[in-house]
Amino acid sequence: MTEQTETTTAPEPVEGDTKDWTWVLERPCPDCGFDPSAVSVASIPDAITDAARRFALALEAADAGVRTEPGVWSTVEYGQHVADVLVVMTDRLGLILESDGAGASFADWDQDAAAAEKEYWKANTHVTAILVKERAAAAASAWAEPEGGQWDWPGVRSNGAQFTARTLGQYLVHDLTHHLHDVGA
Repeated sequence: MTEQTETTTAPEPVEGDTKDWTWVLERPCPDCGFDPSAVSVASIPDAITDAARRFALALEAADAGVRTEPGVWSTVEYGQHVADVLVVMTDRLGLILESDGAGASFADWDQDAAAAEKEYWKANTHVTAILVKERAAAAASAWAEPEGGQWDWPGVRSNGAQFTARTLGQYLVHDLTHHLHDVGA
């Protein structure tokens, strides 16, 4: 894997993503090909593990730490984002399951603030690959736990977006699939 050289100057910020991506739970994504109807609850853990494996391979590219287009994250930045997404979504699943079906609430997450705060652009490609794999293993384990009716237990994001454990898992799989598409993996 390549080693990212530490730069002292932060790159230009990437334009924030303000889209409401919940529509991907109703129809296929024309960009990455994700189809929510093809994601069963039983397939979520394997989809997480497979995405982590593919991200690790993408992080081996010589330019993984370089922004190849202005205003677009590098592969390592996407990897850092994916590592955080795995934690955020798995934590949300935990809140849904802890609610015992009564419904959970979770705060919206500002991915752009996280990228700036954690300086994703400074990350080492090798360390990022390990981080993605470790977090994916924990996420896959957690997403293998819900049973039967638990998949229909609700959760609502602070912006009003409503999920169930099932749709939250599908949303996570889309996020992983879409970011693999973003990095060409």
